[in-house]
Amino acid sequence: MLFEQVANSSIHALFNAEEMRATGDKANIVSHTLRSGITVLSGSGGNIAVLNGPDGKVMVDSGFATSQPEIETALSLISDEPVRSLVNTHWHFDHTDGNQWVYESGAVIIGHRNNRVRMQQEQAIPAFEVLLHPSSKSELPTIVFDNDLTLELNDERILLRGYAPAHTDSDISVYFERADVLHVGDTWLNGIYPFIDCDSGGNIDGVIAASLANLELAGPNTIVIPGHGAIGNRNDLLEFHEMLVGIQSRVAALKANGATLEAVIAARPTEPFDDKWGRSFIPPELFTENVYEGV
Repeated sequence: MLFEQVANSSIHALFNAEEMRATGDKANIVSHTLRSGITVLSGSGGNIAVLNGPDGKVMVDSGFATSQPEIETALSLISDEPVRSLVNTHWHFDHTDGNQWVYESGAVIIGHRNNRVRMQQEQAIPAFEVLLHPSSKSELPTIVFDNDLTLELNDERILLRGYAPAHTDSDISVYFERADVLHVGDTWLNGIYPFIDCDSGGNIDGVIAASLANLELAGPNTIVIPGHGAIGNRNDLLEFHEMLVGIQSRVAALKANGATLEAVIAARPTEPFDDKWGRSFIPPELFTENVYEGV
């Protein structure tokens, strides 16, 4: 998500790219050692996964550019290996803003084809009144794919699966098959309602389809890394999926009976789920609006 460290209680808050980037200056990067050479760095934008090994580090997402010194320090504590590959889970600013410095350090950038398309163009996110300018060439994915791509690096088989659309039209998951570790980007937020970026091709049906695809990949022992929030497991993915389906059903029924967006929000279709999912940076009203647009 773009807004974790700068969002307030308003549904339509005014932010700009520089305000979001500035939050990276205050980032406290926390390292979470998983298994099989995989570490998660949290604190700057989305959760960053790092696979260490002789082929060079593989990063999943790059956080905010202003967190570069802190991220580089955290990377150096893992090993002296350079970053050779960077995978973007989608185009949003809090997952790609560090692309340039990672690329300039010698890494290739890998992402969904629509990731590159979105980053090449000016992007508006009306829900937050955000306008993002086209990215420079050194920030763009250098290797793109549409559906699936498999990488063999550091004695690991890395499966990249495209989910288009999901919360945007550029989402992918990253599955470290031998380690049994799955990074799902913003197709799952742990304990947080998702932001469905309808203006970037996202919709509730796609988010639900992605949640099913994640459940198919995850087994009983899989470690699952969300785009934001605490590291979890398959049971957490299942709870998220059930929440999505429950709210979609409620909103769809109200809309089918002629309810306006304002009436649906007033009916509080998310209420049974708000204690678990509605206490973070995506308020129930915004999530309801996102779902309403897609049913």
